[in-house]
Parts: sequence; structure tokens; C-alpha cells
Amino acid sequence: MGKPAETRAKGASISATSPSEHAVIIGAGIAGLACAMRLRAAGYEVTLLERHGTVGGKIRTMPSAAGPIDAGPTVLTMRHVFDDLFGTLGARLDDHVTLIRQETLARHFWPDGSTVDLFADRDQSTEAVRQFAGRKAAQQFQAFCTRTERLFAAFDGPMMQAAEPRLGALTAHVLKHPGLIPAMAPLSTLHSLLKSSFDDPRLRQLFGRYATYVGGSPTHAPAILSLIWEAEAAGVWVVKGGMHKLTQVLGTLLQTHGTEIRTNAHVDRIEMQNERAAAVHLQDGTRLACDVVVHAGDPRALATGTLGASTAHIATQTLKAQRSFSARVLSFAATPHGPDLAHHNVFFSDQPTEEFEDLMAGRIPRHPSFYICALDRGQKTTPPAIERLEIITNAPATVGTSTTPEDITQWLHQITRQMAQQGMTFSPTPTTQSVTTAHDFAQMFPASQGALYGQSPHGLTAALRRPTARTVIPNLYLAGGGTHPGAGIPMATLSAKHAVAAILSDQTSTSRSGQTAMRGGMSTA
Repeated sequence: MGKPAETRAKGASISATSPSEHAVIIGAGIAGLACAMRLRAAGYEVTLLERHGTVGGKIRTMPSAAGPIDAGPTVLTMRHVFDDLFGTLGARLDDHVTLIRQETLARHFWPDGSTVDLFADRDQSTEAVRQFAGRKAAQQFQAFCTRTERLFAAFDGPMMQAAEPRLGALTAHVLKHPGLIPAMAPLSTLHSLLKSSFDDPRLRQLFGRYATYVGGSPTHAPAILSLIWEAEAAGVWVVKGGMHKLTQVLGTLLQTHGTEIRTNAHVDRIEMQNERAAAVHLQDGTRLACDVVVHAGDPRALATGTLGASTAHIATQTLKAQRSFSARVLSFAATPHGPDLAHHNVFFSDQPTEEFEDLMAGRIPRHPSFYICALDRGQKTTPPAIERLEIITNAPATVGTSTTPEDITQWLHQITRQMAQQGMTFSPTPTTQSVTTAHDFAQMFPASQGALYGQSPHGLTAALRRPTARTVIPNLYLAGGGTHPGAGIPMATLSAKHAVAAILSDQTSTSRSGQTAMRGGMSTA
């Protein structure tokens, strides 16, 4: 268990709570780690359980001759979320990881040979768009940025920062600010919004890809998801060494502050007593008694009974909701030849409509766009001769699909051919041994069906249909990318903030109720 108060690390900022308060957190992805940080800061004894051999969840790596290669998220946005998280334990983010702000946000390539960079500086991006597609396109880009900036500012508080957003409250917020309605384009998809925003189809394709950041298609995702661009435009940071350095540091910091982390810990079930979670049972027979349980994995695992029948009534909306897209990830070390790569690179297909038609039909796209992360670029140093690289294409979740070695080989040949057509090759050529598929993700993350972003973001009210932190079990809480406010590293980290705020609020309410009952009992004695 956690260390006694007198042996906690010097400099820790730990609040006082009852000695009996013990929280068990299931899942040590970014949300589970963040929950542990905040609960430890509040004085809880914390046990963090992770079924894999290391913490990090989807922030994971693959081994290579060049060192660990990220096989999940690659950059950090909304940095303030992480500054705030480290601050809960009196730490500074910059003292533990080296963050390198990216001047070039992303480099984009098309089969016709055209290319455009977008930058952290809006004026620089505007000029790049002007040179790429003309003066009118630059004006349209400026108007689009103004729209997304306004949307992000308007919905950050009542949506992302709100623990339990409600349609009524959001409607009232919009009615108080009627100018938001045309910016939201509530009856439009992201695809239709972009069609009316940009004359150049390449720019529509570029900004349409932001729907895939939350596992959706621009043809079905609501127009309001255009605000994702603003999160990236506000700043992108590379973690020196790779994103996995961030979760490694969080794990070390937690252990320094007395948190128990158990890896290779497979949870069998959550034990209930008197309609409350009383303990977490591991498959090896271990019973961990607790006062609070936080499930920081895909909430569908609860609804399917994966963690026991007693919690199968939790997050039942996940059983019927459409699943988000997944991905195929190729992580390898090689020497790249061809176009000069930035850290973020997107090579677009010449069949954008076909790509999303295939995904919506549950098929691997025949001509996918693909993302290349050159992990050793954008670090203010000359990249090594053998670089660490990650290639990602969109793929459907595992629902109704199958994967064979022949299928993976065909996919690799297809993207290799597409890259070669755009002048991009690698030495040595990557092999199928370094591919992670949706079926692999399904095995890694129980009951997820391989969907990397939880529920689908399609539909105007999709964001309101996600499970929130509180459940009908008074001391069982949810966090992670499958819960509100949604997918992505910053959002999953915010979900932990919401979960711990709910725990502390409920603890205070319970304590007050107990004191009131005691006073009532004394007055009638």
C-alpha cells in the first residue's frame, strides 16, 4: 500500500483525509495515472492496477534497434492541462520531461506533388496557404480560424471543463450567445461545413482529417468538431525521447509519493457489498479492499460484465452506441528517403470519399491517407541515420471484421506503393511484424472492440451520450477516453480531473450527511 505520512517524499503536497480511505484505480493509462496523482494529492492511499507490464495504456512503444518507438499518441496539445496535473503534487512539468514546442505543426502531401505546412504562427500559416492555394484560400483560412477559435472559447467551459454537461445547459448557453449558432452550423456535418468554407478540395481534405482525431469521419461527424483545429493551432509539443517518457515519469513520481503500482495485474471482478464497491479481485486471487474504485479503462468493459455481473448495469449506453474507428499502426526504425519530413506528416489519398465510405462500411480503406510521425524530427537536433518512425492509417473497429496475415500483407503493400508514388521509401522496408491492428488493440484493451476512441463521435449530441464520472454505484467512478469529455490525451487527462472532483465532492457530502445524522441523533437522545 502507500507509504505512511511520515515517510512520504519531501516536498509532497498531500491533503489530510481519513487514514482508512483507500482508492483502487483500474487501468494505468494517462487517465488512471492522472487520477492517481490527484487522489494522492488529496491524501488517499492509492493502488494503481495495470494489466500490461508497463504503465501508459495506449501510450505504448514497440522495441527496435534504434530504441523504443511510440506506437500510439505522438505529441502533446493543451499543455496547460499537464502543467495543472503536475502541480497537484507540487511538481513542475518542465522539471521532469523536456517539451519542444513545434513551429511546424504538420506537413501535408498530396499525390499531385503539392504540399503545404501549417505553423504555430497563424500569419505564417496564412501565408503558406496563400502560396499553396491562392489569395482567396488564405482569406477563407483566416475566416475558418476565427470560427474555430470562437467555438473553442465558447465550449471549453460549459463542455470540456464541465463534469456533467447537459443539453439544456448547453442550449441555454447558445441562446445567450446567438452568434454561436452560425459558427456551430448545428445541422451540418464537418464535411459540409468545410465544403462551404473552402473552395480548394485539398483544404477540405486537410481539415476534414481532424474528425479522425476522435475516431470519426468528416462525412458524419458534426461541424462543431472543427474546433479540434484550434486545440492544435494553440500549440503542439514534442516530448523529447517520445510520449512514453511522460507516462514513465508520472509512474515514477507517483511511486515517489507513496502510490502502489501493480503491473501485470489482471482484474477479475469488482466485489459489491451493501450496494457499494467493497473490493477489487485480481485473477491471481488477490483481494484489494477499498473505499473508492475508479475504472479508467473503456467503460464498455463494465457494461459487458467483463469485470463481473455486479457492475454490468454501468455505462450500458456503450453496448448500443456505434464504436469509433480504430487504426493500423506500423512502428519501425529505418532511414527515410524522399520528401523532407517534419515531426507530423500527412500523406493524403487521391480517393478521400472512397476512404471514408470504406471505413463507414467496416472495410479497411483500399486507398488510405496515412500519417507518418518522424519521432526524431522536430527536436532541434539532426536526426540520426536510422530514425524511429510511426505510420498510422484509419481502420474500422473489430465489429464484424476479421484480420488475416494475408490481409495485413496486402495493406502494407498498398501503403508502401502509395508512399513510393509520392517519392517516399525507407531502408530497410518495414515488415508486417511491426504492425498493430484493431484486433491487437481489442486484445490489449478489454471489451473495447479495438475502437481507440470509445464511442463514435457521429451526430450532434454524440458528446453528450458518453458516460460521465459518476455512476449509480456511489463509490465507483469512471475516467478515460471512453468517458466525458472524450478521446485524446488532453481529454482523457481532464476526465481524471472530473472524476477526482466528483470523489472529493461526494466525500464531503457524505461527511456532512453523517454529521447531520449524528447531530439529529443527539438531539433526540
